[in-house]
Amino acid sequence: MVDTNNAAKKAVIAMSGGVDSSVAALLMKNKGYQCIGATLKLFTDDDINRCNERTCCSFDDVQDAKQVAYTLGMPHYVFNFSDEFRYTVIKRFVDAYLNGATPNPCIDCNRFIKFQKLIHRTMEIGYDVLATGHYARIEYDSGSKRYLLKKAFDKAKEQSYVLYAMTQEQLARTEFPLGELTKEQVRKIAEENGFINARKRDSQDICFVPDSDYASFIESYTGIKSPKGYFIGENGNILGEHQGIIRYTIGQRKGLGLALQRPMYVCEKDVETNTVKLCENSGLFHRELTASDINLIATDKLTGRVRLTAKIRYKHPEQYCYAEQIGEDKLHVVFDEPQRAIAKGQALVLYDGDTVVGGGTVD
Repeated sequence: MVDTNNAAKKAVIAMSGGVDSSVAALLMKNKGYQCIGATLKLFTDDDINRCNERTCCSFDDVQDAKQVAYTLGMPHYVFNFSDEFRYTVIKRFVDAYLNGATPNPCIDCNRFIKFQKLIHRTMEIGYDVLATGHYARIEYDSGSKRYLLKKAFDKAKEQSYVLYAMTQEQLARTEFPLGELTKEQVRKIAEENGFINARKRDSQDICFVPDSDYASFIESYTGIKSPKGYFIGENGNILGEHQGIIRYTIGQRKGLGLALQRPMYVCEKDVETNTVKLCENSGLFHRELTASDINLIATDKLTGRVRLTAKIRYKHPEQYCYAEQIGEDKLHVVFDEPQRAIAKGQALVLYDGDTVVGGGTVD
């Protein structure tokens, strides 16, 4: 969001090898920025061997980014952030699962790697802003003298949810060139400019767990087999044996391996007793939650009960609620209607229309 009237301004473009970051690079160059491309190495060589076309970490991705940068006449570099990624993303992911939570590592990657480590590197090498291919918008509000994070125009690709942890300093040094474009417009721009990745499929899996087998990854990472325990009913009665608490998520019905008289769902995981509680669908609905480790963008602090909307998962539709800050680092939210399968460890993100008010981690 730095003034672009000065053609001498310089930008680092985070290039994953995908079409979005490639078009972001083109648009920044067209705005008059002096640009370099940066692709992040986030894994050891052994980790990279597990990647596939649904992730964003392969050797081919680096080559695609390098090729697009060459096409645009931009230098391209690979930054090795694997140590930071291991401790701030992978370890947090593993620890959360071991403690019965359901984390979102993409949020941690944005928080600790892209908009902390990479922005620091951007400033370190004398560049002004970082640009990424995220679908979101940043605006400066002269009234509040704050940078605001807003939803993208393309609601199908909208990514503000995973960016709620950004600080004012980070927003001031970030550009989201795709915020006012649709995905199809982005692909068309890429085709018109001869980008080799114009029709490349989007990455979807968690990059370090490409087969989505979280439990096997965690057991391999820790070297410890998750112990078996008991499924219990709402009254504490034993319903059967589970295969390790890390294999289950709140709201799960399939894959329990039980023959029950009626549909039952995972509603609670107790690490201390190594039990997984099951309930009927109605038992998954709750109207209230608390969240901690909060970050507010649109304001320094919430005052009183504020009428907002909230998301409790990335693909979860926004729901009307009242939000209140009940401590320096805690939010209390009451929804108009009970919400299904609120999970400890997921992100709560609050909105006022198109503006992200802030968010936190569900307790």
